[in-house]
Amino acid sequence: MSELSAYLAGDRLDDVAIFVSNAFMNQNAVIANHGEDVDGGVVLVVDGEEGRAAFSQGTGIDPMEFAGAAMGTEGDIAPDLAGGVCPNSDGEADETHEIEFVFSFAEAQNSGVGGMYADGDVIHAYAHCTCGVNFSHKWVAGDR
Repeated sequence: MSELSAYLAGDRLDDVAIFVSNAFMNQNAVIANHGEDVDGGVVLVVDGEEGRAAFSQGTGIDPMEFAGAAMGTEGDIAPDLAGGVCPNSDGEADETHEIEFVFSFAEAQNSGVGGMYADGDVIHAYAHCTCGVNFSHKWVAGDR
């Protein structure tokens, strides 16, 4: 099982995952040689602290501030974290609406919270589109 598959299954709760598109990576090749190749880019799965530092270094953005800003807008992020669909697009990716990067972390199942958190570990994902929109998507690990 790859690191990404294990992460998406909820088996790596202390790690974070970062997707960087090929286009964005050409400008910021910080993680290009360390991740798993996916359609349209690379996903890196690493220890939480190391991952947050890598995300900040590669994007110039604090990951928790990014997540907080993206949380207010829901969109569709691919189940393998390799891009998604910008909520400001017509549903199709194009030069105006291409996902540049995604930051993701997993949260352990918590029956006390209820909702999807009672159903299993939850994957939280936050994306940035070329149009400037930041958005979020979350799901129960293994359900997509």
